[in-house]
Amino acid sequence: MQIDDVDQRIIASLVADARASYAEIGARVSLSAPAVKRRVDRLRAAGVIRGFTSVIDPAAVGWSTEAFVELFCTGRTTPAQIAVATRRHPEVVAAYTVSGEADALVHLRAADIAHLEQALERLRAEPFITSTRSMIVLSRLVEAPTVIAAPE
Repeated sequence: MQIDDVDQRIIASLVADARASYAEIGARVSLSAPAVKRRVDRLRAAGVIRGFTSVIDPAAVGWSTEAFVELFCTGRTTPAQIAVATRRHPEVVAAYTVSGEADALVHLRAADIAHLEQALERLRAEPFITSTRSMIVLSRLVEAPTVIAAPE
């Protein structure tokens, strides 16, 4: 699918404020509200826009402790197995296969250190995980939504 400059600006507007009306976005990109809706529908149908969500402050809902955990797995563990297993744990925010020594990197959020320890123990109990290495997040320095930069 071709994404033109107008599509990029619509996407950037939605990333900045997913609740903006089609009329508001249209005013920013010089299109009518129905034209913006058609483009958004096309972008959704093509899978460029996968959904709309609310961004919640984890600390505001009591999940202020987070860590990144490297997973070391048995030799024949597949990415699909890692994905299925990590989805079973509500504390897992994201999981990635990575290059380097570890097989995967998992981002966890928990209410406190005790909760994080419980989550780690459950994760370590997965049959293919041989060991883990954890890094506790002390502070977030940069956190940005995914966006395609609109040309100036």
